[in-house]
Amino acid sequence: MSGNDRREAELPGAPAARPAPLEEPTEPHDPWPPKPDQHGPATVSPTGQPTGADEAAMAQAGAYHTTAQGLRLPDTDHSLKAGPRGPVLLQDHHLREKITHFDHERIPERVVHARGAGAHGVFRSYGTAVQVTKAAFLAKDAETPVFVRFSTVLGSRGSADTVRDTRGFATKFYTSEGVFDLVGNNIPVFFIQDAIKFPDVIHAGKPQPDREIPQAQSAHDTFWDFVSLHTEATHHTLWNMSDRGIARSFRTMEGFGVHTFRLVNAEGGTTLVKWHWKPKQGVHSMVWEEAQIAAGMDPDFHRRDLADAIEAGAYPEWELGIQTFPDTPEQMFEGIDLLDPTKIVPEEIAPVQPVGLLTLNANPSNFFAETEQIAFHPGHLVPGIDITDDPLLAGRLFSYIDTQIMRLGGPNFAQIPINRPHAPVNDMQRDSFHQTAVHRGVAPYRPNSLDGGCPFAAGAAEGGYVEVPVPLAESKKVREAPATFEDHFSHPRRFWLSMSPVEKEHIINAYTFELSKCWERSIQERQLRVLAHIDPYLCEQVANGLGLPAPAASGPLADVQPSPALSQVGKEWPVTGRILGIVTGGTGDLSDVAAVRRSALDAGMVPLVIAPTLGGDTVHAQRTFANARSIEFDALVLAGTPAPGADALGARDAKAGEGAAAGPVTDPRVMLLIDETYRHAKPLGGWGDVQRTWEVLNIAPDAPGVITSDDPAAVFDGIVTRLRYHRVWDRFPAQAPATY
Repeated sequence: MSGNDRREAELPGAPAARPAPLEEPTEPHDPWPPKPDQHGPATVSPTGQPTGADEAAMAQAGAYHTTAQGLRLPDTDHSLKAGPRGPVLLQDHHLREKITHFDHERIPERVVHARGAGAHGVFRSYGTAVQVTKAAFLAKDAETPVFVRFSTVLGSRGSADTVRDTRGFATKFYTSEGVFDLVGNNIPVFFIQDAIKFPDVIHAGKPQPDREIPQAQSAHDTFWDFVSLHTEATHHTLWNMSDRGIARSFRTMEGFGVHTFRLVNAEGGTTLVKWHWKPKQGVHSMVWEEAQIAAGMDPDFHRRDLADAIEAGAYPEWELGIQTFPDTPEQMFEGIDLLDPTKIVPEEIAPVQPVGLLTLNANPSNFFAETEQIAFHPGHLVPGIDITDDPLLAGRLFSYIDTQIMRLGGPNFAQIPINRPHAPVNDMQRDSFHQTAVHRGVAPYRPNSLDGGCPFAAGAAEGGYVEVPVPLAESKKVREAPATFEDHFSHPRRFWLSMSPVEKEHIINAYTFELSKCWERSIQERQLRVLAHIDPYLCEQVANGLGLPAPAASGPLADVQPSPALSQVGKEWPVTGRILGIVTGGTGDLSDVAAVRRSALDAGMVPLVIAPTLGGDTVHAQRTFANARSIEFDALVLAGTPAPGADALGARDAKAGEGAAAGPVTDPRVMLLIDETYRHAKPLGGWGDVQRTWEVLNIAPDAPGVITSDDPAAVFDGIVTRLRYHRVWDRFPAQAPATY
């Protein structure tokens, strides 16, 4: 098989569209095309007009190296000097341009959500929302291009993907009526109820200012000092301490609009809604040890997973859904204040109704130009979608646009290709930094006669955006919150009671770990008082881990019903896009390995063959015993018991322990791989003489989620059956009670 053929047939990870030759190329040619999984922003003008140009028109062009002004260059390796050993000359314009641009390559990173990854896709509407909104992109069978950016909140751009944190889920819809940005998170609530406190919670969660540590985590005094004093943060904090805080991948992460929005239909009727993104692969998280291993082994774990899945054709999908509520003057539903962003409405009393399907099907061509420069704003709305008086949302409407102006060098950030609307733009705004539109006419004001009155106002009949004329009650200026905002514990208690026993164990462990990182005992004791209002068992177990007495709640616990929809455990999901590791010695008859690999591909999975070395003539290995780690795989199968690799030397690879000299049954790094897979409750299988490996690791061949057979097809079928539940939770019975 040639290099090109192999690249087409194998799985993702190739860095370029064509294989690199051994020697430096010298024959000039035009830039290579992007890989099949990549495309750039749509080719529209700064004012939203389709140009009809190929995407390549926005990429570099020509076979020869030039300056930014198009001047061809014979050399870019040597400064212009007065002789080979002489001083560099001031007239070296190429040196100055090259260095100056390099010095300015970085723009300020986002204060929050700095670490992110993104992808292009398409949203197809089912038409089920037409009764509640006139938004054109939600009409039946409407297809809208989108760009989605996923992110963590606290960490810097250089932090790890798998830290325990809230994750952003921001979607830009390039609709026919203008841009609509749905800027949400993977957690449906937030730490605060009023945007004026946003700097406080972020300052508390960020690294402590005296030492700039810890990076990208909340396990330190300032965070827990704030949230233990500010108990409206309790609900969000509990979600963060659950498995939701360490997502398995962006592909298995829910998204939420957090706030309540108002939809407007064609007749002017209004409905209050909450937005939900439901992953078609189900909601799935890491266990804590996996997250720690991934942060060291592959800090880019989530962004790599997203890009590889798209390149492999295992396109991630989410259904967009809405919870709907009557638009009453009180803006309450079943006793829940819909303007309080620290509360949810259980799906059991307000079901999520699917309204469309999001598919991510292309990776960016350039991370900076697209993922880093994309600019979201909750105020980017379209007719049929309006805001409510949520005080957190009100602050975001100010904050986001201010942030984009700061980061992207001025108010013309909407003209950057990734941000350009796919609808005509005639905004009368002019000049400032980075103005790339060439406006005509002389009258950027209204009314005018010199430009014939253009642009004209558009009423609702012409598709104009008209805010809903919501009546306002007589009031006075105050710095207060409504009384309904004072309930800080009933919703966290519902979340806790809705968890399965194993999820409760993980929450206990997370609180214990995080609080153990606090120096001040008073902060630990204060947070235990908060936990006592959620549940006595939770409080007691965390207190035991900290060596402190468990306080009692100061009043009766909230009487709430569990919401099974909040638990990630017990549901069944498709295996599409799941990653199967296939371990082989890499020699001999590999027909069984090839057959299992083919079965995985046919099932829409991503099989990765793990062997002593990369490559292979009959079955191509993508991972080695040295570079594979359990975190990458959702399940693992062994083709027999492979012998130790030639590089299984402890001095070369610490994972090899004493190495091959100790005479293990199989490579010690494979033993570690199997042991971690088993401990992390993932399906595990094997055929051939795999029994020898099970014996050494004290794994019963009929243990939960362990499939042992002489028939590789039976092993694969058993793996698929267990993988539909994400993990084999019954492998490790939990001690936490299911209910009270």
